[in-house]
Amino acid sequence: MASNYVQVGDTLTIPAPADVLSGDVVIAGGIVGIAQNDALTGALVDVATTDVWELAKVGADAFALGDPVYWDDTANLATVTTAGNTLIGVAIAAAGAGAATVKVRLN
Repeated sequence: MASNYVQVGDTLTIPAPADVLSGDVVIAGGIVGIAQNDALTGALVDVATTDVWELAKVGADAFALGDPVYWDDTANLATVTTAGNTLIGVAIAAAGAGAATVKVRLN
């Protein structure tokens, strides 16, 4: 193994940028992932940065397979709206308007 190797990057342990519950989307600068434990702001939280997650979405939004998925940090919902939101991944299945969730592969 290379002498500059640090760790596997599938899960990172970082200070929580805000209070989070297990399963919440966590955005810390360029890091996007899903909290694996509850943590208060500044406490360490394990964040999964890969894999597929089912996330609550804006009810009126519709996703097709492969569509980009953005995160609205104010509403705490996945959305198709780009303005002011963070790209978190792609839809791995269609999720029509009226559906409560979308399945997302994290970037």
